[in-house]
Amino acid sequence: MLDFPRWKVWLTIVTVVVGVALALPSLLPEGVRQVLPARYAATRINLGLDLKGGSHLLLEADIDDVAKQRLERMEESVRTEMRRADPRIEIGDISTVGGELSFFVRDTRQLDAAVENVRRLTTGIGATGQRDWNVAVRDSSRIVMTPTVAGLNQEVSKAMETARTVVSKRIDPDGTREVTVVRQGDNRILVQVPGLQDPEGLKTLLGKTAKLEFKLVDQTADPAKVAQGNASPGSQILAYPDDPAGLGKIAVLRRVMVSGDQLIDANQGFDQQTNAPIVNIRFNGQGGRRFARVTQENVGKPFAIILDNVVISAPNINEPILGGQAQISGNFTVDSANQLAVSLRSGKLPVALKVVEESTVSPELGQDSINKGVLAGVLATLALVIYMLVTYFRFGVYTTLALFLNGILVLGGMAMFNATLTLPGIAGFVLTIGAAVDANVLINERIREEIRRGRQTIQSVEFGYKEASTAIFDANITNVISALILFWFGSGPIKGFAVVLAIGIATSVFTGVTFTRLLVADYLQRNRPKSLNL
Repeated sequence: MLDFPRWKVWLTIVTVVVGVALALPSLLPEGVRQVLPARYAATRINLGLDLKGGSHLLLEADIDDVAKQRLERMEESVRTEMRRADPRIEIGDISTVGGELSFFVRDTRQLDAAVENVRRLTTGIGATGQRDWNVAVRDSSRIVMTPTVAGLNQEVSKAMETARTVVSKRIDPDGTREVTVVRQGDNRILVQVPGLQDPEGLKTLLGKTAKLEFKLVDQTADPAKVAQGNASPGSQILAYPDDPAGLGKIAVLRRVMVSGDQLIDANQGFDQQTNAPIVNIRFNGQGGRRFARVTQENVGKPFAIILDNVVISAPNINEPILGGQAQISGNFTVDSANQLAVSLRSGKLPVALKVVEESTVSPELGQDSINKGVLAGVLATLALVIYMLVTYFRFGVYTTLALFLNGILVLGGMAMFNATLTLPGIAGFVLTIGAAVDANVLINERIREEIRRGRQTIQSVEFGYKEASTAIFDANITNVISALILFWFGSGPIKGFAVVLAIGIATSVFTGVTFTRLLVADYLQRNRPKSLNL
């Protein structure tokens, strides 16, 4: 017991010093924290939505929108596949009525080849043997493609996972706001943003699909028909709020010349001539080449820039735009241009999302929760301190020191991982404080038992720590496993509780066993008592 290696002494001291240093930025006032080095000051605990206040949104995906997009993509794929076939397969107009995609083959001798090419566009669903589309032939020349339920479910799952990532990037592009973005069920996403008191701005940001397209304007369209919303074959009518002609609508060709899927960057900037806010965009290699080719082939023609099926502007192509860079202009403010840049940079949402639940938590409610949590922790700690001092005297003092150190080390551990503290996290903190003395109770009672058996003082302490440590470690391993399961399967506040619980278990074992053993060993070495007041 007295043979406490020097390396273990220093390791214990270093652990304590590092833990206290990590906890300090979270405990110091904001004014003091500002004078600390930025990197050190940033190592602190973040407050969750229920403590700091903020916005809570529950988003729901439009499944019909997913199905519609699948049909549109398959329609484009079928057209491309038929054109690429050798020899080319001539087909009639493609219909998407009733959620099915159908078309007829002009030359029935090419029907088998067309069916084969179309089936290559379908994929299998796992090991079920099902495919995402069923292909059938009707009326001897018409091919019908019907989406399967399994295929739609798989597409919804992929869309929701992509949407979750896009939403997270839009809300927290720098990864510093400690937002919660998790899926709930098959078609919902929960969004919680601590510190944000503007749910309307958040809804505006998330309400944009950010589907960017570049299409040629249909110059042959009759303005009278455009005003009535009638488009010629191969064209479509889109809203154009800034239309110089005052129609508020414009006819564009359906074919997408360049899409936002090929963007790699977007930033807010200013027009060099007018100083008006714009959005600078940059394409990847393929997109840059395609943009250059389109602008080279259509010099002098108007080019519509479309965002979420609304035309932002339709400038003329005065010269080929090379280098893969372009700019989007319109009636932007600096804020709206920056929001659009963030939306484009984070990628388009693969499915339309609507808000089905929203709420705002005020910081005052969060502060009240903090105050009550702190009060509960203080009362629990005082009760434990009094009990340990009355019951174990000097060893109760060591337990009290370990108890306070444990609380600081829990805060330091959370700060090291930049963990977010929530109300359940405070509950976990109070729980670990209460459970932290378990180890010392076991040790102290074991020492008492050894003394009653007639062992010497040093031997009693030695056996007390040795025999109790096994039970302590076994009990806490099961608690750690429970915390890991909570963290793995839980979300939001449940994860916060699990993090605090796991860190608290680790620190309580360190302070309750190693730290108190160091204090007891030092006392025994210095005083060599013949008996213990225990």
